[in-house]
Amino acid sequence: MSVLHTIQFHLYPEDNERLQNFLGWHNEHLEQIELRMGVEVNSRGFQVSVTGPDDRPVRAEQVIRDLYDEAGSVTLEPEHVHLALHNLGLDEPQTLTVDQQLIKTRRKVIKTRNANQAQYVQSIAEHDINFGIGPAGTGKTYLAVACAVEALESERVRRIILTRPAVEAGEKLGFLPGDLSQKVDPYLRPLFDALFEMLGFETVERLIEKNVIEVAPLAFMRGRTLNEAFIILDEAQNTTVEQMKMFLTRMGFSSTAVITGDITQCDLPKHQKSGLRHVIEVLEGVDDIGFTFYQAKDVVRHALVQKIVKAYDQYDRQQAAGKRSE
Repeated sequence: MSVLHTIQFHLYPEDNERLQNFLGWHNEHLEQIELRMGVEVNSRGFQVSVTGPDDRPVRAEQVIRDLYDEAGSVTLEPEHVHLALHNLGLDEPQTLTVDQQLIKTRRKVIKTRNANQAQYVQSIAEHDINFGIGPAGTGKTYLAVACAVEALESERVRRIILTRPAVEAGEKLGFLPGDLSQKVDPYLRPLFDALFEMLGFETVERLIEKNVIEVAPLAFMRGRTLNEAFIILDEAQNTTVEQMKMFLTRMGFSSTAVITGDITQCDLPKHQKSGLRHVIEVLEGVDDIGFTFYQAKDVVRHALVQKIVKAYDQYDRQQAAGKRSE
């Protein structure tokens, strides 16, 4: 039976506005910490006490102090608390030990949040072609954009190229209003959102006008050679085998390509094999190409997203096992 321990500590500086930001609406942030860590937290002004088994009170103090510091510069949301707890490794132990990687852009510094993310960023720095494969919410696209912005600002590349196969998940491109650019923009929204956050809306618009940032459907890559560019192919699970081969052979000198996707969420017709699934088999063992495979434990969104991904993975394994036994 675990023995309960209580620790007390004081939050500095004493700032009522920061304290309210830290606590959240009706103390929702404290409740989130209590629920995830299995501790009891009491706050009387800036005096805090934490009660729980083993070393949990000490770990809770670390989270609380970190979040209180963060509350001095940003408006805390439940996802901030979730990420702070996730970084403690509460959900599953991390078996891979890689130092945290920093991506420095002019507007902000992006920190990797788990070992797989750190390996991914390190791999992008060391290889010309990289694959980030895994479920939604693992940061593979966001980190790729961050690396692209860092490379552009440090003048390692002259332009950023964003591309994606125009495969519709339930909607037809022809039924969307606007010209080709306006039709494609919604499919690249996650990339745009990351660019806006790291560069600012006006800067992104200006760089697009100057063709420093280029946005194009994957089909438009055919016949081109891309030199001194950072190329991101997003949603690569929706490429055909032929499209993937075409894309990979567009690589020119002094270029970096990052291919991201989730092979479990393919929107291609059932008779077509995903180019992403196929390329994993083809390029296995090829030197100078980086592969990072994310798992459910690497999801850095809402805690429920991890559980949902795990549930789907378990269901797929059960279905596959059932088919083999028939």
